[in-house]
Amino acid sequence: MKTKWTLDSSQSDVLLKMRRSRTAYLGGDANKFDGYVNIEDNEIEDASVEFSLDINNKNESFQSIDAYLQLQDFFEEDEHPIISFKSTSFQKVNQNINFFKGDLTIKDITRVVELDAEFLGENIYNGEKKVAFEIKGNIKREDFGLDYSSFNHASGGALGKDIKLIANLEFSI
Repeated sequence: MKTKWTLDSSQSDVLLKMRRSRTAYLGGDANKFDGYVNIEDNEIEDASVEFSLDINNKNESFQSIDAYLQLQDFFEEDEHPIISFKSTSFQKVNQNINFFKGDLTIKDITRVVELDAEFLGENIYNGEKKVAFEIKGNIKREDFGLDYSSFNHASGGALGKDIKLIANLEFSI
């Protein structure tokens, strides 16, 4: 029996990480999502995911990092407050290894990216069936006009070339 699961935005989040030095990462999360996954006999048949992140809607730790590193101009959040991803295809390799290809938009620049999607399994929580995915990938920040190569803070080196995107997505029936 084929079941369509809907993304639960209240139980999902996205983390953006960027290397500031060899050992430190900047991180922030937000959540506003839409998506589905089709599962038949405990096998994923098809999936689609879409999410948008409001850069102005940051958690407290990300806000303090922003202030410390003065990254406000990095994302130009006054002009481009939304980062979005919309999958265009889903490829299943096996039960746990899958890929989403889709359009990622940062600063109104859209590029096709491929993200790994790991199926974390099915569980029952508060009497409701849930399935979870972790979607992740590295994105070249310069491809999206995030050029901050001259940045070099006294406490560390320049920002890394990649942004790591990690989305923990939970679906329910």
